[in-house]
Amino acid sequence: MQFATIAGRRLEYRVIPGDSARAALVFLHEGLGCAALWRDFPDRVAARLGARSLVYSRLGYGHSDALGGARAPTFMHEEALTILPQLMDRTGFHNALLLGHSDGASIALIHAALAGRPVAGLALLAPHVFVEPICLASIAKIRDSYRVSAADPDGLRSRLAKYHVHVDDAFLGWADAWLQPEFRGWNIEALAAAVTAPLLLIQGTDDEYGTLAQLDSITRRATGPVSRLILPDCGHAPQRDCEGAVLDAIVAFAQGL
Repeated sequence: MQFATIAGRRLEYRVIPGDSARAALVFLHEGLGCAALWRDFPDRVAARLGARSLVYSRLGYGHSDALGGARAPTFMHEEALTILPQLMDRTGFHNALLLGHSDGASIALIHAALAGRPVAGLALLAPHVFVEPICLASIAKIRDSYRVSAADPDGLRSRLAKYHVHVDDAFLGWADAWLQPEFRGWNIEALAAAVTAPLLLIQGTDDEYGTLAQLDSITRRATGPVSRLILPDCGHAPQRDCEGAVLDAIVAFAQGL
């Protein structure tokens, strides 16, 4: 891992070498993820495509710096429009294929719609464009589990602490942001209309944090070409639950750009 200082804060990242003539990849992790929790999935995608790739941990995650305070309801916009562009400039990633999971998928969509920068395409795994009751219920449930696991060496908090230096920032920074009353009205559905780049949308039918209504909303509004992969018997992490199918779909999508 390497570190880049953005606005005075350190972010951990790693670059997977590849052919600079091919469209680069930028991986944006989920709300409880980090660079390490992608495991070897970015490496496998990069190897199939021969593409240079960027994987990083947002503030509060992995070995990146702590948050320094509670996240505002605008935290995904701040990431997409302030931190991500600076990190991409610092590492030389331009006109990339953005590959985002969950919150990371929403960040990718916001960036493509509002940052004023070209993107080669968007591969969005379990994206959120509005707040659904199923999502809030699942977050509230897992937050309860996190709180009761504080003293359990095999509990959720201890498992997450293997990956996050600032584990309370990683977990509570995410859960508390989503569960604050002000966040219930969060909605980026309209932004899909500003995305002209090709879109690949991937969702599991058993996703406990969202329904196919998220994909339907993006599909109705997007002005660029949209392809979809709906996976039965698959939860919120398609790249883990159905890795082979997701890998094949992303590679085929990237090769067709």
